[in-house]
Amino acid sequence: MKKSRILSKPLNDAIAAMGHGDFIIISDAGFPIPEGKRVDLAIEADKPSIMEILDLMVSDFIYERVIVAEEQKENNPNLYNAIEKLCDRCNVETIPHAQLIEQYPEKAKFIVRTGAFEPWGNVILCSGVDAPVWFKKPGTKVPGYYEERASYEEK
Repeated sequence: MKKSRILSKPLNDAIAAMGHGDFIIISDAGFPIPEGKRVDLAIEADKPSIMEILDLMVSDFIYERVIVAEEQKENNPNLYNAIEKLCDRCNVETIPHAQLIEQYPEKAKFIVRTGAFEPWGNVILCSGVDAPVWFKKPGTKVPGYYEERASYEEK
């Protein structure tokens, strides 16, 4: 039996299929999902929540960017602050909600649908590389833009 926290085969398959720079969205229950991109984990209203799935994802997924709607910061600050605290590998970026809804469903490789009834609750993760592993070989030089990530240690 699998040892790590995520038991969902569709979610594990999605994570394993991600490449550097690919986007995956953890969405609320009402997010528009194009055909073929849905990883549906919704059970009922607010089950599972955005934070439950985000917590699972960051425990088993290397990300280098986190993007949320600008409106989340002002209109759903508890969620924004929880995301910022949990996703400590990088700063949380914001974009207008309209841009998130219009552009990212097509850009995303997968969209993980939760049962969340969470205003501006969608979270976009951009897949990264495990810089401490990639740059540990003798003679490998770490470019400036990877220095901080190459020294990052998981908690």
